[in-house]
Formats: sequence, C-alpha cells, structure tokens
Amino acid sequence: TMFLVGLSGGIASGKSTVVAVLRELGCAVIDADVIAREVVQPHFKAYRQIVHYFGTEILLENGEINREALGNIIFSHPGKRQLLNSITHPEIQKEMLKQILKYFVLGYRYVILDIPLLFETNRLTKFMKCTVLVYCDPPTQLSRLMKRNGLSRAEAEARIASQLPLDEKRKLASHVIDNSRDRESTRRQVLRLHACLEDSLDFLWARLAAGTVVAGLGGLVYLLLRHFMS
Repeated sequence: TMFLVGLSGGIASGKSTVVAVLRELGCAVIDADVIAREVVQPHFKAYRQIVHYFGTEILLENGEINREALGNIIFSHPGKRQLLNSITHPEIQKEMLKQILKYFVLGYRYVILDIPLLFETNRLTKFMKCTVLVYCDPPTQLSRLMKRNGLSRAEAEARIASQLPLDEKRKLASHVIDNSRDRESTRRQVLRLHACLEDSLDFLWARLAAGTVVAGLGGLVYLLLRHFMS
C-alpha cells in the first residue's frame, strides 16, 4: 500500500490554487483530468473503443475526439455516460498506477491524487491514507463560477447541483482546506497540511525495503560485470 492522499473539491472551489501551492512545495501531484485527456488521444485503446461505440460524428477534423460533442451526448444519457466511464476509467487507473510507482521509486513520502469526482465515485477512497477537500462556502462558489465562466445564476446553480454538495463532501474528508477567503489564508492552510503529511512516517519501511532490494541488485550486477571483464 502506497502513501496516497486524495485531493478533491467542487466546481469553482479553488482546487487549482491549492494544487499550485503543493507543486511549489515540490509535492508529487497526479492530475486525473490530465490523464483522462491523454488516454483518449488517437492511437490509444480507449480512443478506438469510444469511436467504435459513439461513432465518427464525435471527431474533430484533425481526428481527435470533440470533448464538447461527446459531453453533450453523455450529459442527458446516463447509460452512455456509464459506457464511456467503463472505457476510460480502467485506462486512467492504469496510467495513474504507473505514475504512482514512479514516485514511489523516487522516494516521495506521499503522492497526491487530484481526482475531481473522488467523493462522488467513492471507489478510490479506500486506497487513500487520507483525503483532502478544497472547500468554499456556497455563495462564494456560486459567485466565482458565474464570474469565471460568464454564466447566469441559473446556469451556475445547475452546474453546481450536478455535483455532490461541498458541505456533504466536507463530512467525508479527512482534511479540509477552506478557500473561502484570500489566497494567503489558503496558502497557510496548505503549508500546515504539507507539514503534517511530511511528519508522517507511515510506509517508510516499504521505501527502505525497496531501497535495500535495489541496492542489492546493483551490487550483484557490479560483481557480475567485474567477473566477466576479468
């Protein structure tokens, strides 16, 4: 078991601000959204399956998937949304696992998995040592979304309503970063969280064991090379 930290939030709650601070601190952050965009690029397995089931009408002129067109299809058809998830989620999880292993070998104390729907799906939380929610109060969330996306109040409320409310997610999270105020307040909270996670010695034995194995293999290779060269 790796030392994994699940990070989530809500639309316009300010998760990107928190991630930026974590990256500044040198933390290992795996962005599920970025991976989701990568695995549906042409020549990937998920791309071929999506085109097979949804047709070529969802493609742009350059052959890439038109995410807006695909989104319009699945938004009003839960069955098709489940089909898309069944295609993409295994590929996303495989790529996340590759990156987790990379950071494990590099000796990071913990790895942050930035997963927007972490609490909605609830399938990955059991693998997390702790979970972090980027929170802001509902009026602030609504105001930020309207301003950021140029939406009417009704449009913004509809988008927020499509997600699990932040107050519900707050009950499920191990840690909460309250991003309702200014950036400096948020930054201080992230620094405290980082210090707390860095102080944890959980799974240190696993890294030491892995290091011992690697060192042993390296020594064996060195001895074999000396034998054959002599």
